[in-house]
Amino acid sequence: MTPAINQLGLELLRAEASAGRSGNRLLSPYSIASALAMAYTGAEGRTRQEMRRVLGLPRDDAAVLDGFAALAGELRELQAASRREAERVRADGATEEAIEISVANRLFAQSGFAFRPAFTAALRERFGAPLDELDFAHAAEPARVTINDWVAHETHDRIRDLVPAGAIGDTTRAVLANAVYLRAPWENSFETDETKSDRFWIEGNRQTDVPTMVQRRHFGYEQRKGYTAVALPYRGGELQFVVLLPDRRDGLAKLERTVTPGLLAACARLPKRDVVLHLPKITLEPAVLPLGAALRRLGLTTAFDEPRGSANFDRMAPRKPNDYLCLSEVFHRTWLSLDENGTEAAAATAVVALSAFAVSSEPPPPPIEVRIDHPFLFAIQHVSSGTCLFLGRLTDPR
Repeated sequence: MTPAINQLGLELLRAEASAGRSGNRLLSPYSIASALAMAYTGAEGRTRQEMRRVLGLPRDDAAVLDGFAALAGELRELQAASRREAERVRADGATEEAIEISVANRLFAQSGFAFRPAFTAALRERFGAPLDELDFAHAAEPARVTINDWVAHETHDRIRDLVPAGAIGDTTRAVLANAVYLRAPWENSFETDETKSDRFWIEGNRQTDVPTMVQRRHFGYEQRKGYTAVALPYRGGELQFVVLLPDRRDGLAKLERTVTPGLLAACARLPKRDVVLHLPKITLEPAVLPLGAALRRLGLTTAFDEPRGSANFDRMAPRKPNDYLCLSEVFHRTWLSLDENGTEAAAATAVVALSAFAVSSEPPPPPIEVRIDHPFLFAIQHVSSGTCLFLGRLTDPR
């Protein structure tokens, strides 16, 4: 699933830029792909074909289900292994913080609505998404609060109010929700007394000073045509923070257009070099991002019932001529904080479905100095699979 997940993230990041929205951006390709893959499980006909193409999914249904289930399993094992190692270190009298990573899925459904048993079983067994019945038809606002409370709980209160007021009504029949939470300490923490105010070029053209961390370590590093790639490992080495820094202060847009899933995957195997890294501290808390328009521009049209009557989610619930399911919107929200100790990040995605009515021996070389002092792309990457759990651009770290 990795190339498909990373490609979707890149395309949505570019869609934001092409829509004229500059500045900082943060997405969780994994969260978005997981929520949409649950909806895909219920799609049929042309809608299924469009979703398969836009999401980059294989034709084999079992491969889709197995792929998402396997990746979720790897993340669970990563957390379990980190906890075991932390307990082992504590038994020796030392202290070590374990990585915490959790992924939760849920199907919030209209009470009594006739969803196909095979659909609810696939979500429960392969996505770990139990069915939670709500009464959208008669109590839409309490249902919205329930969904947002679940998201807040699963993200340790970092994602609040994912589904905005008015987004759920009496025709809503399902909300497919995904929540991701990550707290990961660096393999080697930055020294807080080394953090100083240093230069950063806001949007590539305005200079200011921001708190900047400094560390000399062997990091993943490669100088490529037009940009530099640097990878900082989190504890245990199974996750890493990747920076793609354009050579030019105004080179972010070009880099964003040319980066590929293959390029991102290759960042999981960067050669280690002695690097003196200057990295700004980051806190990002973007507003809720409606993804429906961007997904339609990518070709996901019939899922949103364009043209009217074209949506086909017959595998989710029986499609009737004058009463059928379609997507109304996909809401996404993220949060990230990066400091001397590590990174904390969270994301949530909600896909809202409603009823439509017809409607060598030589001396070592000197260290390489890398100053992250102008706009760049970044990712939090699962190393063994290459999957980008988070992907974004930073133009202003303030």
